Amino acid sequence: MKLTDISRQLALGLATVGVSGLVLVGCNNASAPEATKETPANQTSAAADIDPEHTKIVIGTTEGDFADMVRNQVKGALESQGYEVELITFTDYVRPNLALAEGDLDINVFQHKPYLDTFKTENNLDLVEVFQVPTAPLGIYSGQKSNLNEAYKGMRVSAPNDPSNFARALVMMDDLGWITLKDNIDPLTASKTDIADNSKYDIEIVELEAAQLPRARDEVDFAVINGNYATDSGIELTEALFQEPSFAYVNWAAIKSADKDKKWVEDVTNAYNSAEFKQYAHDTFPGYKFPNNWGDNQGQNQVTASAGTATVTGEIAAQ
Repeated sequence: MKLTDISRQLALGLATVGVSGLVLVGCNNASAPEATKETPANQTSAAADIDPEHTKIVIGTTEGDFADMVRNQVKGALESQGYEVELITFTDYVRPNLALAEGDLDINVFQHKPYLDTFKTENNLDLVEVFQVPTAPLGIYSGQKSNLNEAYKGMRVSAPNDPSNFARALVMMDDLGWITLKDNIDPLTASKTDIADNSKYDIEIVELEAAQLPRARDEVDFAVINGNYATDSGIELTEALFQEPSFAYVNWAAIKSADKDKKWVEDVTNAYNSAEFKQYAHDTFPGYKFPNNWGDNQGQNQVTASAGTATVTGEIAAQ
């Protein structure tokens, strides 16, 4: 199964969200001398630049990079505009969507669209994605072998054992030509039974809990590791021998569908797409996949293996 076929299937479920420019608002300084205080007219103007019906924004994320994005950039940008911002962090992937649906959050940032679509359908939640955020991608990292050219018949490759990420690992191995998946399968739910041919390398796929993958690298030839677990264990994303070409798993912010036309949503969207945030993201998160609408991911769809001896080119999934 070729990547172009997989990309077309993934593209069917993906939405494109437009964003507008960031509105910059000056801050008042109550301790300044009388002559330099902001005038009442300017204060009124600043207040008019926020959503008068929603002046406090509660953002939910998982702990780690998504929380850091709020703490280091988004919170300050929105507060300078006049909003009050509260960050709530979670340690699981279930409560953020339930909390959003129940009104404990205004917006959450932690999930890719296939997960959101499945979760809201299974739990009958009226949620919708609004914009993408920088995301650590799934990658193949060295184990006992340090170069993709060292692939050999009978090699051992570890992969996350949860169904969603295992499917992603199989698609990556198909992209590399290590295995061949059956035609017309759903790439989001691919399993071992969808492998049409494993005879080229006769790979032994070692399924492990995702958190164990970085620690078990020396027990396999290659390891497929989730981006967040790679970074948490001190592995640089730029060390990946190959990253999944598809952008279907770039994470999205989600809100209640009823809020999609609210001004505060537009303002949060602008904060995550401002020039300042983009610069912060590029400086802080090398190796991440960036929002498709930023227009600077073209260089990421070509990944060069270690030592520059093998190059794998993938096609970006349309979104």
